[in-house]
Amino acid sequence: MKEGFISTLQSYSTKDGPGIRTTVFCIGCNLRCAWCANPELMLPGEKYMYFKQRCIRCGSCIKHCHGEISMAENGCVIDRANIDMDTLRQCEDVCPKSAYEKVGTRITSAALAPKLLRDKEFYTVSGGGVTFSGGEAGLQADFVYETAKLLRKEGVPVTLDTAGLIKWDILSHLLEEIDLVLYDIKSIDEQIHKKCTGVSNQLILDNAKKIADIPKPMWIRMVLVPDWNDDLDDIKKRFEFIKSLGPAVKRVDVLKYHTLGEGKYYSLGMEYPIAPGTVCSDEFIDKVSEIADMVGIPINIEN
Repeated sequence: MKEGFISTLQSYSTKDGPGIRTTVFCIGCNLRCAWCANPELMLPGEKYMYFKQRCIRCGSCIKHCHGEISMAENGCVIDRANIDMDTLRQCEDVCPKSAYEKVGTRITSAALAPKLLRDKEFYTVSGGGVTFSGGEAGLQADFVYETAKLLRKEGVPVTLDTAGLIKWDILSHLLEEIDLVLYDIKSIDEQIHKKCTGVSNQLILDNAKKIADIPKPMWIRMVLVPDWNDDLDDIKKRFEFIKSLGPAVKRVDVLKYHTLGEGKYYSLGMEYPIAPGTVCSDEFIDKVSEIADMVGIPINIEN
C-alpha cells in the first residue's frame, strides 16, 4: 500500500466541503503563499514547533542539546540552522509541558482508511465525507488516490482541496477517485500571483478549465489579502474566469484574510510575511460583493 506523510486529522470539520467531515492535512507544498495559515505543512519532512506560551523555563531541553538552545526572558531561543532532529526529539521527550511538538507522521493508505471510516455515520447523516488538504495533497497523489478508493468503496465521498499546481496526467488520474474539488484561485494576473505565491498561475488556470470540462464538481475559493491580491480589476477578472468555467462550479467562497496562522510561524522560527494590522475592511468586502453581482456570480463570504 502507498505511504503518505501527514500532520493531523481534523474531525468534525465543517469548512472543507459539505456536511461533517474529517480533513487530512498532507505535508509538502509547491506554493509559498504569503498568507499561508499552515506554514508547518509547506516544507517536506519532519519538523518541530516550539510553543513559548507553554514553556516554564525549566531548562530541561537545554541539558539535552549542544548549545543550540538558550534561555531568554520569555522562553527558549532555538538555533534552527544548526539544531538537528534527534536533539529536537529529545527536547520533546523531556519537556514537562509539551512545549515542543512534532509535525509529521508517515502512514499507509491501509492504516489511514480505517481511522477515517470511524466517523462514517456522521458523514452519512450530514452529507459529509473526507477532505484531503495540505499543504498540497496533490503532491502525494498516489497515496490520496489509494486512500480515496478505499473510502469510496465504503460509500464515503472524498473531496480534494488543491491549488492546482500539478501536472495534468497526475491530477486527472487522481480525480478519478474524487467527488468534489475545492480549488484556490489566488489571482489572474501572473505577476501578482508570483508575488503572492512564488510561482506562475498558468498551469493552475489551465487545470481549472480541464476540471470543469470533465466536468468535475468544483467549489472555488478566493482568499483576499490587502496589499497582496486585493486589486479590484484582478478580482473582477477572477470572477469572470470562474463564470467561464460554467456549471461545474457549484459554489464560490470569498475568504477574508485572517491571522490565525501567525503564531505558527513564530513556533517554527519563521518570520511572518504579512504586515501587522492587515485586515479586510467591510467596505472592501462590499466592493467585492458588488463586483460579483455585476459579473453574475453568487458568492459566500467566509470570515
